[in-house]
Amino acid sequence: MGMSTEFKIAIFASGSGTNAEEIMNHFREHARASVVLLLSNNAEAFALKRAEKFGVATKVFTRQLYKESEVVLEWLREKEVTHVVLAGFLWLVPAYLTNAFPDHIINIHPSLLPKFGGKGMYGMKVHEAVKTEGEKTTGITIHLVNEHYDEGRIIFQASCEVSASDSPETIASKVHALEYAHFPQVIDRWITGKA
Repeated sequence: MGMSTEFKIAIFASGSGTNAEEIMNHFREHARASVVLLLSNNAEAFALKRAEKFGVATKVFTRQLYKESEVVLEWLREKEVTHVVLAGFLWLVPAYLTNAFPDHIINIHPSLLPKFGGKGMYGMKVHEAVKTEGEKTTGITIHLVNEHYDEGRIIFQASCEVSASDSPETIASKVHALEYAHFPQVIDRWITGKA
């Protein structure tokens, strides 16, 4: 089969890209799938530097470009992308992308959906809400993406305990550990038809 892989992944990231790095690392030597593109809505995102380290092509886009044009879709098509992964990407995915990749866009959310999901619920805001509500458990949800925030079909959840003494930061580090442990493997199973 040579160098060409069956499945080509594009990652969308807005921030530091720690999950993106875990994913790029996982697929670096993969027999059937590779990360071919990392896209960001933030020109300063450290995720872009991480992608360069892995030799992954990068693109940066503005809100207007993302919402109102097919340029982003053209970039994905140029790279023959088959699957899209949102790794710390905060914008709603527009219909032209969900239509182009039905059931082929996946996201990770730092809570056990449907709890603490929806618009404005991301990052520390989620962990602060978990603490405020006195939740005993939280975790991660990996789900398919549709045109609504956090409403796509759930394909995987993992949980961790929350103790009364946990701060939002402690909760965040527990949730990050789950993300790194599970997200690349779940993506792998999803792409190769085992999820």
